[in-house]
Amino acid sequence: MNAESSAYGLWSLVIINSLVFIIFAFSFTKPETPRDWRSFSAFSAFIVALFAEMYGFPLTIYLLSGWLQTRYPGVDFLSHNAGHLWHTLLGWKGDPHTDPLHMLSFLLIGGGFWLLASAWKVLYAAQREHRLATAGVYAKVRHPQYDAFVLIMFGFLLQWPTLLTLVMFPVLVWMYVRLARREEQEAAEEFGDAYIQYVRKTAAFFPQMGSLS
Repeated sequence: MNAESSAYGLWSLVIINSLVFIIFAFSFTKPETPRDWRSFSAFSAFIVALFAEMYGFPLTIYLLSGWLQTRYPGVDFLSHNAGHLWHTLLGWKGDPHTDPLHMLSFLLIGGGFWLLASAWKVLYAAQREHRLATAGVYAKVRHPQYDAFVLIMFGFLLQWPTLLTLVMFPVLVWMYVRLARREEQEAAEEFGDAYIQYVRKTAAFFPQMGSLS
């Protein structure tokens, strides 16, 4: 690996990119309760871990360097493009920023932030009026905010997979499911039969095909 072409050690970019995405997510979620802060903090930790490897220190490439250099001897893994490991592992040529997975990642990340914004607008209004959030995206799924976080994280994994974020991803998904179940218990206690009826007709995380229209 040629250190002269290294695209790492750019810690200012780590800080700037992390802050941009964290502040962007914060503006849509506006966490208030301890549960809100846990879900937001977990997402923020994922983002920091991602950009720390993307621009700071390539821990995944370092740990896999022996295997990568043996299998791909002509690739400079200290270049930024080579950090898009799916592109390299799949044997694709050309600019990784224009490959199918990268394009799909943009759709997932953008869709995730759109879902966050849409969910927050409905949830904020419902909280102010002390009623159930059942309109908009909440008419399709009961936990769109957690769906949004998962979409964004999965989108980033398609762009830049790392060992740490690949381990964090299923752990965070499991955590969001647990948080969602706890929210449902509290909502059932607060809203009673109205929430039970809402649960019966609305999916938790994956909208029913008939409800997409």
